[in-house]
Amino acid sequence: MHFKLPALRPSLLLPDVTASLVVFLVAVPLCVGVAVASGVPAELGLITGIVGGLVAGVLPGSSLQVSGPAAGLTVLVHEAVEAHGLAALGVIVLASGVLQLVLGAARCGRWFRAISIAVVQGMLAGIGLVLILGQAYAMADLTAPSSGLGKISGLPGLTRDIVFSADALVTFMVGTATIAVLILWKRLPGPLPHVLPAPLATVALATAAVAALGLPIARVDVQGLIESVQPPALGALSNLGDVALLGTVLAFTLIASAESLFSAAAVDRMHDGPRTDYDKELMAQGVGNTVCGLLGALPMTAVIVRSAANVQAGARTKLSRVLHGVWLLLFAALFPAALEAIPIAALAGVLVHAGAKLMPVRELLPLWRDHRGEAVVLAVTAIAIVVTNMFEGVLLGLLMAVAKTAWETSSLHVHVEDGAAGPIHVRITGNATFLRLPRILDTLEALPGDRPVQLDLSRLRHLDHACHTALTGWAVWHNKSNNEPVQVKIPDDVPQLGTGPGNPHPKSVTHRQL
Repeated sequence: MHFKLPALRPSLLLPDVTASLVVFLVAVPLCVGVAVASGVPAELGLITGIVGGLVAGVLPGSSLQVSGPAAGLTVLVHEAVEAHGLAALGVIVLASGVLQLVLGAARCGRWFRAISIAVVQGMLAGIGLVLILGQAYAMADLTAPSSGLGKISGLPGLTRDIVFSADALVTFMVGTATIAVLILWKRLPGPLPHVLPAPLATVALATAAVAALGLPIARVDVQGLIESVQPPALGALSNLGDVALLGTVLAFTLIASAESLFSAAAVDRMHDGPRTDYDKELMAQGVGNTVCGLLGALPMTAVIVRSAANVQAGARTKLSRVLHGVWLLLFAALFPAALEAIPIAALAGVLVHAGAKLMPVRELLPLWRDHRGEAVVLAVTAIAIVVTNMFEGVLLGLLMAVAKTAWETSSLHVHVEDGAAGPIHVRITGNATFLRLPRILDTLEALPGDRPVQLDLSRLRHLDHACHTALTGWAVWHNKSNNEPVQVKIPDDVPQLGTGPGNPHPKSVTHRQL
């Protein structure tokens, strides 16, 4: 196989090098912030970002997509660490990575695109809500309640603490100022907003302000890059026999895979380069998470914020995402003390802003106007995630989406022609499934018992076994009760597929008098 290396020319390297620096500057505060919000050492977020660049970055799949720790998994990681301990995190991430490899090898990557967009938006909205609620407490340097309902019911107490505690008020103002700068940064005049990413600028400004004023605000706790690496012990793998832990592994796998592949689809729309191979991308994510698990780090997923920054900065090849991993490694190894100066309230403000961006506010009203059922699925998924947890909320959303689709696709029309004399003609069109059975039987049972009935099912697109059995049973009952014959007109292939409305005259129709 012949390989060309035109990218070695400096003129072609420059766009990728420049883009890698931009992505690095965006990634640093987000990697640290996601780790702190997840309740793990800050270095673990940087390790996941490094693996996302140096490992997943060189693998085939999506050439411009950037991987690392994601705000979307913060809630799930925090729940997993609280339930199983930090030592189990590596086992969970390792098992999730192996499962992603299996799914990618089985060519299941493209099937993740079949997930209802309403469920995905509801998942992101639920994550955003939990992230905002949890980080609101962190902005005041207070401990958030563990449950979503607890976070909501604790808001009055949080407000009281902020108002009556000088320390909490000052800390909260730092977080609030961070959010304000994030919102206004791109609107500032001059080239600076286009050169310096907003998350890094806001964290740097907050850090400088806190240091200059000598404010007594909690800062990031640094353990050291090597010290933070906690490979799972061989004995810890036996914990995979725990049903609750396996459920967490499944949740990690499905959510991380879906987020990565949806991100890949979004990135493909941003550039004209090679399209994503979803199965290879899923395997790349699996390799990355396997390595992250072996290092005891956070789970890795493709992240749309860093990926969009990569594309918008002019990246042309995967070199940019690999180099961003190199810069993260150098930063974590050479400048660990820089992390100790970062106020946690500033990182909490960055994550509150990130959580707000996960909320599909602009899409909700048009969705409610045009596709009300989809809007209900979105809202229920988001609320369920807040009330229960990530896995149960997404599962409920998927079940609702399937039920909604089944209901909508089983559209059915019952036409009754009742003349002055002669038999009553009942023609049923559409899809006769068990979901519509009550309506069909209500209509038939309301017919006069002293008249013969002709039941025409020949134009049904589908007749399931439940409906076929119930209609046959009704016909037998009608005959016994009223001594009037019922003629049922059906295609030969019922209860499989009928001829449909496009072919009103089936080739083979039987008349059954019951």
